[in-house]
Amino acid sequence: MGKRGPAAKPTQLRVLHGDRTDRINDREPVPPVGVIVCPDWASDGAREIWARLAPELEKRKVLTTWDVDAFLILCEALARYRNATALVNGSALLVQGGSGLMKNPALQVQAEAERTFLTYAARFGLTPSDRQSIKVEVGGDQDHQGGPGRLLS
Repeated sequence: MGKRGPAAKPTQLRVLHGDRTDRINDREPVPPVGVIVCPDWASDGAREIWARLAPELEKRKVLTTWDVDAFLILCEALARYRNATALVNGSALLVQGGSGLMKNPALQVQAEAERTFLTYAARFGLTPSDRQSIKVEVGGDQDHQGGPGRLLS
């Protein structure tokens, strides 16, 4: 059986929110600083998504060397979602099957990819509801005038 209840708040956020010190894990493992690159076995579609999203996540220390595989799953799921959506858009919702009309199989691929993407997107704070609890230093990012800055530490 998996863990129950809401997902634990990351330690960085506990510090930012001023949680009691006895509730902060001061011995949490910290990923080593290193170059973060897209794995060579990634699909072309995933590489395109990686190139679009990874630089900003890395700059904000959300994407670390330990997160590469999880982030690639996110990128592959979004690439698969794009491909399935293109198939659905180019064909009918119902297709001829062995026993008559059936739901287009691309819809199932699309739905599975969407679920996978949303699961991993939440882990990286890529949806509005997941970002709402993260506090950032406004104006701390030179590239985004008045936009999100970096996590406070």
